[in-house]
Amino acid sequence: MQTEAHPLESFFQDAVRRSFTDKLGMNDSAVIDYVARLLCEFSEPDNLHRLRDATGHRVETVAEMLRAADPVYGTATSFDEERAVRKYIGDYALYMAGMHLDVMESAPNYEIDRAIVDEMIKVGKESYFIVSQFNLFEYEKEAPMFARLAECLDRCVLGLALIRGELGERRFLTSPRSSN
Repeated sequence: MQTEAHPLESFFQDAVRRSFTDKLGMNDSAVIDYVARLLCEFSEPDNLHRLRDATGHRVETVAEMLRAADPVYGTATSFDEERAVRKYIGDYALYMAGMHLDVMESAPNYEIDRAIVDEMIKVGKESYFIVSQFNLFEYEKEAPMFARLAECLDRCVLGLALIRGELGERRFLTSPRSSN
């Protein structure tokens, strides 16, 4: 059964392909498709902070996310849950570092925020690497793509930052008076 495409899917596909392929020379169609789908997913308000703790409260810090992913010392109830949370952490790190870095750079605490972004990228790479190690059964086909994401996360962050910069330069709605 075919699912209905997200309304922004073609827009994000084009934007990611232009940024990653044309500007960064990344010709990995699986990574490009994955990142475009990630942008669609996180364009929905409830998806960015969809992780919840045992009491139902949103998990918002990376430290809490890492605890939620740990099946031995944390709260993950299975290795499948560990994989799902690690995938989310990688996605969250990629999205936040790529789409919100320029906002952090203009903040008064830039030096502190920059260290946080660097740590987020490190955790994102580690999380995607862990996801890539789930390479059997139903995860076998997509594991290599997560290994590539772990290796090229920095470039993907840059690609998203380029998209964000490009979007910031566009005027989507212009009133008739503003053109005078």
